[in-house]
Amino acid sequence: MFAALAGYLQVSDPEQAPPARFARAAVEAETALAELIDRAKRTRPLRARVAGCLLRRVRELAGLRELPKFLWLSPLAEVRGQLLTAGADLAGRGLLEQSEDIMFLTLDEALDASRGADLPAVVTGRRREHEREVRRRQGPGLLLSDGTNPPEVPDDTAAEYGPDVLVGQPAAAGVATGPVRIVHHPSEARLRPGDILLAPTTDPGWTPLFLTLGGLITETGSTIAHGPTVAREYGIPAVICVPEATTRLTEGQVVTLDGATGLIRMHLTQELPGTDDQCDRP
Repeated sequence: MFAALAGYLQVSDPEQAPPARFARAAVEAETALAELIDRAKRTRPLRARVAGCLLRRVRELAGLRELPKFLWLSPLAEVRGQLLTAGADLAGRGLLEQSEDIMFLTLDEALDASRGADLPAVVTGRRREHEREVRRRQGPGLLLSDGTNPPEVPDDTAAEYGPDVLVGQPAAAGVATGPVRIVHHPSEARLRPGDILLAPTTDPGWTPLFLTLGGLITETGSTIAHGPTVAREYGIPAVICVPEATTRLTEGQVVTLDGATGLIRMHLTQELPGTDDQCDRP
């Protein structure tokens, strides 16, 4: 939250302040809704009335979509707390090394441990695997239910555009030019207005950062994932599924991304084309 507030405080143009951008987006949404209803009225008046009612209801209630996720987390947090309490008891009896070890056991295994089963070796192996997996910079684009990662089909599309262009998947229309800011966790973000956020992936915790962004690039995701969806709602260009983008691009490097084509053009200088201020949006 403090990282997001720090970014808001750097906004010098009142028209780019989060409240102003949000208000403009609301007006644009209402205008688009009215145009859709008017277009439908010409041929299907009844359908236009029903569509208008449903679209306005969506605008009023869409914010509730996050509520179930929040409600699910409360009982999960309670379950986790109870498990850690049980883990502390097992650790106190010398059956586990530490309370967190219970998280690497199934429920049946935890019950066996409470009866004296010797499972530290099982925990150690699973913890080692877990630590290895969390160090992955990028997850597989496709993973089957049996854990198989099908080999990726070679894509020669990027060769058509040259070495200074990265090719991803278009996710939110628009064009933006700005310096790249590589962020692996939202709490680490140090963004200035107009920056291009580059992340392995995003989730709802990143949303407060979006209001001052110039554009979004991610290494994974889909067009209906959280990041691209919010980008479209805020009118931010976004390109997703750019392999190894966090290593192929460098901090502060100026790029131009096209959210309609999925192309990211890398500039040779650290200066934005046509301006002396890296924070100005094109």
